[in-house]
Amino acid sequence: MREIGSVRFKGSNAQHEEAAMTTIAAGTQVSKGYYFSAKSWTLQPVSADGAVLAGEPGEKFVHIPLLLAFLVAPMMGAAFLMFLPFIGFYLAAVALSRPVVGLFTRSASELAATVQPGWAPGEAHLAGKGAEEGAAKAEDARLDALEKEIAARREQK
Repeated sequence: MREIGSVRFKGSNAQHEEAAMTTIAAGTQVSKGYYFSAKSWTLQPVSADGAVLAGEPGEKFVHIPLLLAFLVAPMMGAAFLMFLPFIGFYLAAVALSRPVVGLFTRSASELAATVQPGWAPGEAHLAGKGAEEGAAKAEDARLDALEKEIAARREQK
């Protein structure tokens, strides 16, 4: 017979069992008892042997003895009651601060867009120098030559 939650060790003279904390996946057939899920912080009661442990796929459970379940359940409820007001205050603060923060964020991005200088390729804004004059003159000369060639071909037709 295989027991869930216990590990058997063979000693030199006698056999003894030692309880170990083993994790059990959701959807596994388990013996009756209480199972704790650290993911959802719930105690899942199982009333009959061989019942399937309910939970989300990938959720892990730990078998909890009955006495420990009686101690853990009220502590979980007390923790919920103590932290519920703080959760409410936090959510209210976030809800009230979101429009104010959005107002400053929108204003800052609009200001940055109006202050930003226009982009000119080849111009070095940080160095304080414009585009090189020699490169601009060579470019103008090539464009003038191309214009003349196009005009000459149009006249040939």
